[in-house]
Amino acid sequence: MATRAGRDRSGTPVPAGPAERGVVRQTITISFAPFNRAWAMWIGDRLERLGVRVVYMRWDAPPEETLVDLLRDLALAPGRVLVLVSEHYFQLGSRTFAEWNAALREVVAPDPARFAAVCVTSAPTPTAVAVLAPVDLTNMGADEAERRLLDRLDLSAVGRPPDEGRRGPRFPAEMPEVWGGVPRRNTRFTGREPLLNDAYHLLQSSEPGAGVVTLYGMSGVGKTQLAAEYVYRFGSEYDVVWWVNAESRVSFRRLLAELAPKLGLSTGDEYGERLRAVRDSLRRGTPFSRWLLILDGADEPDQIWDLLPTGPGHVVITSRNPEWAEHNSRLLEVHVYDREESVAFIRRRAPRLTEEEADRLAEALEDLPLLLDQTAGWLNDSDLTVEDYIALLEDGVDLDVVRVSADFPLAFQTAWSILLNKLRETVPESVDLLRLCTFFAPGFIPVRLLRDMSHDDLPEQLTGLLDDPLLWNKAINQLRQYSVVRLESHEVGTDAGPSAGESAYLHRMVHQVVSRDMPEEDRREFVDVVRRALAEADPGRPTDTRNWEAYAEIVPHLKYADVINSTDRKVQTLVLNCLRYMYYAGEYTAGWKLARRTVEAWRELLGESHPRVWEATNDYANLLRASGRFEETEKLDRHAMEHLFRERGDRDLDALRAVNGLGADLWSLARYDEALELYEWLHPAYRELLGDQDSRTLNALNNLGFALRLVGRYQEALEIDRQTLEQRRLVLKGRHLWTLFSEVSYSIGLRLLGRYTEAESIQTKNVRDYRLVVGENHQNTLRAEHNLALCRLRGGDRAAAGTLLAKVVEGFERKLGVWHLLTLAAAVSHSCFHREHGDIDLARETGDSVLERYLRLLPEGHPFIIGARANQALVLRAVGERENAHALIEQALADMAGAVGENHPYTLGCAINASAMRNLVGDTESAAELSRTTIVRATETLGRTHPLTLSARVAHAYDLRGLRSRSQAEKVEREALADFEATLGRQHIHTISARARNRPYWDFEPQAS
Repeated sequence: MATRAGRDRSGTPVPAGPAERGVVRQTITISFAPFNRAWAMWIGDRLERLGVRVVYMRWDAPPEETLVDLLRDLALAPGRVLVLVSEHYFQLGSRTFAEWNAALREVVAPDPARFAAVCVTSAPTPTAVAVLAPVDLTNMGADEAERRLLDRLDLSAVGRPPDEGRRGPRFPAEMPEVWGGVPRRNTRFTGREPLLNDAYHLLQSSEPGAGVVTLYGMSGVGKTQLAAEYVYRFGSEYDVVWWVNAESRVSFRRLLAELAPKLGLSTGDEYGERLRAVRDSLRRGTPFSRWLLILDGADEPDQIWDLLPTGPGHVVITSRNPEWAEHNSRLLEVHVYDREESVAFIRRRAPRLTEEEADRLAEALEDLPLLLDQTAGWLNDSDLTVEDYIALLEDGVDLDVVRVSADFPLAFQTAWSILLNKLRETVPESVDLLRLCTFFAPGFIPVRLLRDMSHDDLPEQLTGLLDDPLLWNKAINQLRQYSVVRLESHEVGTDAGPSAGESAYLHRMVHQVVSRDMPEEDRREFVDVVRRALAEADPGRPTDTRNWEAYAEIVPHLKYADVINSTDRKVQTLVLNCLRYMYYAGEYTAGWKLARRTVEAWRELLGESHPRVWEATNDYANLLRASGRFEETEKLDRHAMEHLFRERGDRDLDALRAVNGLGADLWSLARYDEALELYEWLHPAYRELLGDQDSRTLNALNNLGFALRLVGRYQEALEIDRQTLEQRRLVLKGRHLWTLFSEVSYSIGLRLLGRYTEAESIQTKNVRDYRLVVGENHQNTLRAEHNLALCRLRGGDRAAAGTLLAKVVEGFERKLGVWHLLTLAAAVSHSCFHREHGDIDLARETGDSVLERYLRLLPEGHPFIIGARANQALVLRAVGERENAHALIEQALADMAGAVGENHPYTLGCAINASAMRNLVGDTESAAELSRTTIVRATETLGRTHPLTLSARVAHAYDLRGLRSRSQAEKVEREALADFEATLGRQHIHTISARARNRPYWDFEPQAS
């Protein structure tokens, strides 16, 4: 298709293409208010398809110029001028309809053929618009609207070439194919043109995967309204528009997952499965490549940046935090209104005010959009003059007023006091509803929970509000009328889930000032109501991933409802369930902080030895341990165990739970023998009290298996893991989180015993299930993928292993941070992979970084530190630093033997590497002796045909050749090769390497739970 002459949609001249030179084409200039950009783009597209040259001219109407001069300048535009008639076209600036009527009669009436018009509104417009003879395009479909447009311009679609799959702007009256969560359009939106245009051009010019813009600024400055206007102004260019509240990680994940059914993705009910499917769909751009995601209120980029979808679409973020610049986002700062914008906005919000009054009001309110909106709204309905209102502001601020926030203007609290008095005088129940809302988190508040809860024993003050639908609606409408709240419907899923129904959006500034204004008696009664509403919304069973959406919605409100200070047993159960949800969902940092506050509050409220205190203490320890704070958890669990043993004896369930946690603390601190001793006692104790199939008995059995693995008793550990897996499959469903966890443990056990094919088969299926149940980014999915990568590496699929290892490391760093033991374990594997199959410099850099983090995280002498040094010795060998490598591995061998014993697989692996280093520096006799004793110890610990034992035998043959004992070397080598072929097969990479007489080395692999 030849290039058309004219201007592009930014107003930039476009040269004529070769096919059009010398051809005179009709030109039409479209004059439109920015609010109606979508209509202008659609009309322009329909005209361009007919070969018409289109010029887009945005109507700004600066106040310093007269309307007559502006219209005369418009008449100078090329071709015929097509005006898009709407109330927004005539409300720019502060002109009256009378002024417009006079200007239209003077400029347009004498030459009506120069102008044409279409009407895109049903709102009143100046009467003299009749001279433009506008044709109405509202309340009809695209085909009829196009027919009317062409008739008005005396154009015909006959002979128009087919579109040939060309995708243009969507008809403005039609919604994008997928649309959800977007606030209603603010028809009073004013100004902000440079910001909107800058955001549009930044996104349109971005590379795929980099289309992210953050609108940042202080509270109340209008970031959300600006983002909403962007959606309505440019949304016709997208097929998917999805708006999410991103004030917390849990709410963001929940709302993003709800996009799955709208995209037509084939998923089950599991929350994680939906989240994974959505992110993958957006990344690939299928079924929709033109998508727009809005993250509203994303003030904590560190909490959610890793969840931002990449791909061909665009992301708009609203935030008070400019740190989004560090996360692949372009920043656009949103300031308070310019005075001109303030005045224009106030006059549209309060038409009774003059321009001078609007100017004085804007100055008094410091041009803050939120405050202008609320104040002008009720001033328009009030008899109060602007002068009297400003006097109230000035007189109402006494010296004791403290800023609500450092971000908020000092006038805000006083202005709000005036507005609250107005609400009390008209609909007092609206103030009660507003105060109830402050016991939820600011932002989207699930007010439906108040409507759905049991209304028995409500405070008398609230009975009418919650029981009477008419009174409820009256209160809501009063708050909406003065822009105190925004009521939204969030039925975004195909089924009515936790997020279906009403949500009232309450700005954080309003939230804080209303909360401070509340009488203490109301505070006590209202907080109990909200606590009950949250408790009744508790779905129970936080281990069931199908309930995670509900918990994700509830958790952000716990702090504001002060649930940890409730004596209601149902509310306390809600707190415990939320803590367990946060543990299973991997929200460790937020979880342990809530757990710590809970333990402290309940000790004061219930007493040191109350059963609920011990339950919360256990959750606190679990979340702390998952965050890598092992010494703290060891003290916490040991204190609990010793106290409960003294008070209740060693068969008390709370005491046994403390023992279970203490064992995990001990193995994290590398006190492996102590941990094993505890679990060898604990599992029979649980079995005696609860039976074989109780979940607590199976948890203890699982931990016993891990403790056996840590001390190097791999075969016994495998048998325990098999028993645990079989019992969990029997008692729980196949895709239960604990069943899936046991599958990984069993697969790891098989791999450590050299049964690579079996291990990979189980792990492949397990990874697929994990991705469906909890999503790709869950820590347990990443743990499963880590083991799968190692299975593939041992099986010889190096390319697949390397790709997956890189993904796992990145995923752990995003999910758990660089200090978590699971992150470090994956980084160790990745470093070893690079040493053998990738970039030696990267292997060294990664290994050094891992060692540094281990040294800061773990006590000196921990096997993980020693093992990391052993791996670094291999890197030094690879870069030619033989002496340094030799010294480092010898020290690692001695330290590892002291830490875990001479017969532990960790020590045997170090010995294989040390014998190689001795051979390399010429100490052949010592090398041969070490490889010989390693064979003896490995055979005793792991068996004759274990891969580690076979590696020691091949290494010993290598050393014997160095001693010129060729016949003995050949005998040892021949027997080792026969066992390699019998156990792994002739074509396995280990067999082939041994046959090629490559000296084997051992990679340290930390076992992190």
